[in-house]
Amino acid sequence: MKGDTRDVVEELMRRMAKGDHDRTAELFAEPADWQLSWPAEGHPAVPWIRTRSSRADVADHFRSLETHHVPELNGSSVTRILVDGTHAVVLGEIAQTVRAHGAAYTSPFALHLTVEDGQITRYHVYEDSLTVARALSTQA
Repeated sequence: MKGDTRDVVEELMRRMAKGDHDRTAELFAEPADWQLSWPAEGHPAVPWIRTRSSRADVADHFRSLETHHVPELNGSSVTRILVDGTHAVVLGEIAQTVRAHGAAYTSPFALHLTVEDGQITRYHVYEDSLTVARALSTQA
């Protein structure tokens, strides 16, 4: 996709909201600088947290998220998109329900993206990882 930073970020948000994992991954450069605000060792209850860099990795990340959550109960929202040249920051709230036992959780998030030549080269997510890990670890 060609476009300025805001166009690419808004298209990313649309594709993510639709659950279109392969088309979401097409927006990413290879390799992409991928980082989630989790300890390096990750967490056993949250298998999608790992190093990623390819489009196949990106699609796998979003498929894994969907596998562990109930998409119909996703209430995640974006409250603001801030753009400065090639950089964008997306602010919002994650609202998910765990498929395995029905635990619902929310977490504020910030997503730092860099878009170069119409592709996402940086994807850094900052969220309340403790809340997410607790929700996935809960036995209802």
